[in-house]
Amino acid sequence: MRELFVWYRVADERAAATRKAVEAMQRSLVATCPGLEARLLVRRDNGVQTWMETYACPKRSASGGAGVDGAIEAAIAAAALPLGAWIEGERHVEAFDAAGER
Repeated sequence: MRELFVWYRVADERAAATRKAVEAMQRSLVATCPGLEARLLVRRDNGVQTWMETYACPKRSASGGAGVDGAIEAAIAAAALPLGAWIEGERHVEAFDAAGER
């Protein structure tokens, strides 16, 4: 099952507003992508936080397979475009498969 991990940095002073935006984005994605599960993780550093969004789709997707497929990944990328104004630097997207599934 393919999962996405997206990390980026957020300045402490922007954290509250950014969190609202990310959580709203994830709620919208979960509502429009059947079976999608989304989480937001935060590591607090000095003045800048590192955030990690995770996306998994353990049930069958619209394309017939389990995991985050290309269509869901594209929907996540499109939904995240407005976040560029809130974050420090870029969003880094990495995909992983569960061990033993390949």
